[in-house]
Amino acid sequence: MRKLRPTLDFRRLRWPAVLGLAAISLSGCSVRDDFRFGWPHGVTPQATAMGDFWVWSCVAALVVGVIVWAAMFWTMFFDRKSRLKEGAPEFPRQTGYNAVLEIICTILPTIIVAGLFYYTVVTQNYVEKKVPNPNVVVDVTAFRWNWKFGYNKVENVGSISSYDGHLDNTVKGKDYREGEGEEEGKRLPLAVNGRSADDISYLEFNKIETIGTDTEIPVLVLPTDKIVEFRLASRDVVHSFWVIDFLFKRDVFPNPKENQTDNVFQITKIEREGAFVGRCAELCGTYHSMMNFEVRAVAPEKFAKYLEARKAGKSNADALALIGEEPLATSTKPDPVRAAERPNSSQAQ
Repeated sequence: MRKLRPTLDFRRLRWPAVLGLAAISLSGCSVRDDFRFGWPHGVTPQATAMGDFWVWSCVAALVVGVIVWAAMFWTMFFDRKSRLKEGAPEFPRQTGYNAVLEIICTILPTIIVAGLFYYTVVTQNYVEKKVPNPNVVVDVTAFRWNWKFGYNKVENVGSISSYDGHLDNTVKGKDYREGEGEEEGKRLPLAVNGRSADDISYLEFNKIETIGTDTEIPVLVLPTDKIVEFRLASRDVVHSFWVIDFLFKRDVFPNPKENQTDNVFQITKIEREGAFVGRCAELCGTYHSMMNFEVRAVAPEKFAKYLEARKAGKSNADALALIGEEPLATSTKPDPVRAAERPNSSQAQ
């Protein structure tokens, strides 16, 4: 007769399990927050689509995990307990060469992978979709270690029916190359495909621009509920344009066409007003961690009034104050150490 071994008494786990579920239920979190599996809330439809895909992917993974865990624990505890009974066979029933089971274990994972692949493609196509006539086109230029934003085009936003802000780069190109002093002016892109390092024709310049400095965070003002297109380019090294609440980042390359990168992306709308911090998400040098900016989303009527003030020659801060907004960034601050190292930095335009 085999000696019976002590087994787990699952009745002892009853009250800890009940208390654990009660703690989760009474924690004060909403169901929507509890079941996002760490995915933050975004402010664009694209962010919502990515969040939904993430949640349902986690649900699918949990379903598979529960099945696997159930099979594991059944084998470790319940099946083991039954085999320890007097007269039970020494080995459990073998399932090798079971054609039905092997077919199920082959087809089911294939279906799961195919489903995840399909919804990945659907979500990615939606996030990267572009429409022909966005309401606002913004030229984004990254440079070590700050940002320049310019309004290329605005259509049907508040009282503005059409605005063309594109500026021939030969007009502003020289000023931009030399605008940060002799030392900074030498930090130009490397020659690409035989082009001169002085060739900055791939950069866009605009009549209305906001340029960040060591002492002032650049604030990009955008309207809510409008389609916004971003056109990205870097003046020197690879950077990354990341607005955290968009839940989506894009690498910013110098000479984007030669680097075979798609430097244009769109968001359908910003769903609410507010200040949203932006960062460079690509290690680009000494002050990478301080390469921040802010997106200030305002109502279309406010944006139209802001743009008219900028067209009249007011600074970014003065135009923001004119529409009742905080003139400086509220979501992030400049680095005081960096500002102290370069005390003669000019203010952001």
